[in-house]
Amino acid sequence: MTLVALPPLALSLPTIVAGADAQAQRHFLEFFAATIRNPHTRRAYARGVVDFLDWCAERGVTALPAIQPLHVAAWIEALGRDVAVPTVKQRLAGVRHLFDWLVRSQVVPTNPAVSVRGPAYSVRRGKTPVLDPAEARQLIDAIDVSTEIGLRDRALIGLMVYSFARIGAALAMRVEDVFVQNRRLWVRLHEKGGKRHEMPCHHNLDEYLHAYIDGCGLAEDRRGPLFRTIGRGTGRLSQTPLPQASAYQMVRRRAAAAGIATQIGNHSFRATGITAYLKNGGTLERAAAMANHVSTRTTQLYDRRSDEVTLDEVERVLI
Repeated sequence: MTLVALPPLALSLPTIVAGADAQAQRHFLEFFAATIRNPHTRRAYARGVVDFLDWCAERGVTALPAIQPLHVAAWIEALGRDVAVPTVKQRLAGVRHLFDWLVRSQVVPTNPAVSVRGPAYSVRRGKTPVLDPAEARQLIDAIDVSTEIGLRDRALIGLMVYSFARIGAALAMRVEDVFVQNRRLWVRLHEKGGKRHEMPCHHNLDEYLHAYIDGCGLAEDRRGPLFRTIGRGTGRLSQTPLPQASAYQMVRRRAAAAGIATQIGNHSFRATGITAYLKNGGTLERAAAMANHVSTRTTQLYDRRSDEVTLDEVERVLI
């Protein structure tokens, strides 16, 4: 296979595409570079597309126009035995969108994936592990804020809890995205799809952000990243934005140090904050607006109030 650089994704041309003409190869790469802005979506679609085309090549398919709906259906059937249903649907979506693009680019005459139905999937409750409010407080209070890394970690976790921020939006913030408006501290989040979302800070988050920015001397670097890595061997903040994988490792490390057994991740704080808000009398509509959800149906996936009802009912089994 020929290796083609596609920032921020290094994409290897599948055998079928590598054997096509230069125009088909260009349109294949353009699909990822020109039509998909979100790097996570680009990476996920590329993984599914490459897997499908390699699967076809292993079964004797040598050209893109030779791919038929039967090939897509058989791949989906095999894929469903190895990965979860949402992953199957996501990869099928990537293949569909690719061939839509190739049809418009006149590389192939028809889209072989358009008539293939994915597996049924319905969910009313999200799978993200959630902390009880007391556990969230325990985690935050356990952080040693006498160091720059402690101030950073408390501010990041507090931001995700109190503003319902996605980890990607939190790590994309600049120092200038924390600002004063109407005598309150506000945060500006750059969410998926280019949406800009602004929220006033909870008084605890106000304290955490002020302590972090002032304690680490970030106030003058308005255009710099808000959350940064720690310089090797220095214990001081660097100029490099904190990667998402590093944030996840930090969360797992902090949870273990606080004695929390729940296997939480970055997204757990979004669900924790939404659930705590709803438990304290907040409305689903307001929670959706605060979380920047288009529909309250999405917000309901983060609502874990029913867990308490389930636990109460389980305890009725007296033997």
